[in-house]
Amino acid sequence: MDQQPEKQNRVKRFIKETVRVLRITKKPNKDEFLSLVKVTGLGIILIGMIGFILHIIKQLL
Repeated sequence: MDQQPEKQNRVKRFIKETVRVLRITKKPNKDEFLSLVKVTGLGIILIGMIGFILHIIKQLL
């Protein structure tokens, strides 16, 4: 019986925090977006290369 108000309070708090985050966020401009894409792509390539090198080392041993 006591859990229903607690769940309602958690849902209300989650909605309030979500609305607050959405208010302070902004859409990135073109330069910010391009730099984000470059950094993300570089990270993906780096992780892929590390995985490939480890795979090759495993095959050789």
